[in-house]
Amino acid sequence: MRKLLFLGCLLLGTAHAFPTKPVRIIVAFPPGGGTDIVARLIALPLGEAWKQPVVVENRAGASGVIGTEAAARAEPDGHTLFMATMGNMTANQHLYPKMAVDPLRALAPITKVVDVHFVFMANPTLPADGVPELVALAKSRPGQIHYSSSGPGGAPHLAMELFKRQAGVDLTHVPYKGSGPGMTDLLGGRVMLTMDSLLQGLPHIKAGRLRALAVLGPKRSALLPNVPTMAEAGVRAYSLTNWFGLLAPAGTPKDVVTKVHSDVVKVLSDPELRKKIAEMGADVVGNSPEEFGAWMRAESAQWAEIIKAAGIRVEE
Repeated sequence: MRKLLFLGCLLLGTAHAFPTKPVRIIVAFPPGGGTDIVARLIALPLGEAWKQPVVVENRAGASGVIGTEAAARAEPDGHTLFMATMGNMTANQHLYPKMAVDPLRALAPITKVVDVHFVFMANPTLPADGVPELVALAKSRPGQIHYSSSGPGGAPHLAMELFKRQAGVDLTHVPYKGSGPGMTDLLGGRVMLTMDSLLQGLPHIKAGRLRALAVLGPKRSALLPNVPTMAEAGVRAYSLTNWFGLLAPAGTPKDVVTKVHSDVVKVLSDPELRKKIAEMGADVVGNSPEEFGAWMRAESAQWAEIIKAAGIRVEE
């Protein structure tokens, strides 16, 4: 009986003791991208709440596969978390058959942190003021206009490949190890186009360093009210919204997952943080682990069909 009581106390005390050491949030892309920005926004208040340092660890490479696998293989005690993207969790497994882990099995959902609004951006030297002009230009110069992405199979890559298919144009893909380096080359004119988050594109659009051709979601953004949706710009069936979410290695104790979820949702309820995220072009979510898991499973099935139908391939 004493042993059972002792074991029960240990199990009950797991979450109360968490965290007992610094916590790391793995981001599968370099510093400066949208995932990195959001991870750092929540890391500081979580560290204050937990009275332990919360550090963001950038594990970039292979379109997020390296970071995904590092998170999946970490000790399942809650001290390693993963700030994932749509591509990390629901698309890469359909593009990289040699992935060492199945992300939906190897990682436990905590919460979808934000929905991220994407925008179609061009270097202002490109002679196209909108999507119709771009389509016409691309058809007159097949394969000669280059676009950047965060890497093969990432949301920016998938977004542009869907556009190419629906608009009937040929654009050349230039993959980077994350959106940050790709954005640098877009600003410098080494590539002409990208589809990526308002989180990192909005300051450059407002400053005139980039031109917004369209937003990718089903409705216009309040931050760019004069920029049409892709449907309004003539690509009628097009709509895409990315997301970032928090996960832990599979096998992390349920009470630890519950505590992390509760504390993250509390951080996300802060009005100042919500305002800051909204001003960057994203919407706070903070759903339950069960809701987040169901969302990812359904989206993974959708991407499997789209990737197969569109014939999207990556170079391994």
